[in-house]
Amino acid sequence: MSIIHELLCLESRVTSRKISTVSKILSYQLLIILIITAGLAGCGGLDFAISSALGGVAAFVPNLYFALRIRKAVGLPARKVMNSFYAGESGKLLLTAALFMLIFKIPNITILPLLIGYISALSVFWFALLMR
Repeated sequence: MSIIHELLCLESRVTSRKISTVSKILSYQLLIILIITAGLAGCGGLDFAISSALGGVAAFVPNLYFALRIRKAVGLPARKVMNSFYAGESGKLLLTAALFMLIFKIPNITILPLLIGYISALSVFWFALLMR
């Protein structure tokens, strides 16, 4: 029960500060990855937890890359900002594919928890759009 309490405290600290929407989304992604991983660890053990965490990482790392890439484009002319978006999205797709290729080489990866972790981390964007 204390881990849930710690995660909820982390969530309240994230929402109380004046931070950007992108930072909030990335923070919520980490929070969801931790919650889903803890839940699947309780249901299926270490293999489920590792698979779920890796699925979350496969969603989080490319999103972090994209966010950092776009952050560099702040204040640039519109054409350069758009080019940065296209390059960032292309890099994000390539990074996602590369991470999944690496993940599938790890023994004892369970597909369902992997996909649950991945989709859960991606769903943060959908809920962020609904909350605006």
